[in-house]
Amino acid sequence: MQSSALLFISAVFLGALTIASAGNFYQDFDITWGDQRAKILNGGRDLTLSLDRVSGSGFKSKNEYLLGRIDMQIKLVPGNSAGTVTAYYLSSQGPTHDEIDFEFLGNLSGNPYTLHTNVFTQGKGNREQQFHLWFDPSLVRPHQGLPHLLHLFNNLESIGIPFPKNQPMRIYSSLWNADGWATMGGRVKTDWSNAPFTASFRNFNANACVQAPGSSSCTRPDPNQDSSWQDQALDASGRNRLRWVQQKYMVYNYCTDVKRFPQGLPPECKRSRFL
Repeated sequence: MQSSALLFISAVFLGALTIASAGNFYQDFDITWGDQRAKILNGGRDLTLSLDRVSGSGFKSKNEYLLGRIDMQIKLVPGNSAGTVTAYYLSSQGPTHDEIDFEFLGNLSGNPYTLHTNVFTQGKGNREQQFHLWFDPSLVRPHQGLPHLLHLFNNLESIGIPFPKNQPMRIYSSLWNADGWATMGGRVKTDWSNAPFTASFRNFNANACVQAPGSSSCTRPDPNQDSSWQDQALDASGRNRLRWVQQKYMVYNYCTDVKRFPQGLPPECKRSRFL
């Protein structure tokens, strides 16, 4: 499989996505920290994370996934979310881990959320991109915030760049305080009079290959699920949407930061068609 993306992660900020078999948070996830600040509700259909002055909270998936498509609906912290970070990512373990990051950096009311992305392969990251979201991800409105490809990481193993295809990864999410850097470089601090802050999750769906403990291969939990993602490629429409997002809403791209890389930009940047 020479796909541009190993695990397709879709974070959708609305109530209009139809999913044939949404997961159950009791069955699919474990709450990992935060005491009672993380709650599974409505028989496992919903999960909320909260943050107060004492602590944030988080959860992780019970399964590890090697190949597949992951969907989740997320409603971020509304109002003045400055200083808060809602992280949603996949990661393997160890010093040479693979990781695919989405971090939503809060902001003052009326200003857009910033989406911070990164990709780690074999323990190496430094592939950050940032986008200002063009909609309010704290509101649930039909047909708003439909998925767009934001961070494209091509398989360039042919020129010696590791690709995250061999290490199974769990899904993680957390809500935490990062007012030392999250909003305007840390100049805007968290207003704790608005606490507790809350982010909500629902309609998780993993059309993915699950890695069994101690196994060198993975299995599909439902063989009847659509497997079209295995052959999915970026078509002309997808390329146009990517260009549109990058041209209008990208505010940082490591592939253009020559000051950060005085010895030369990372080799994958020279092979990108979208910069």
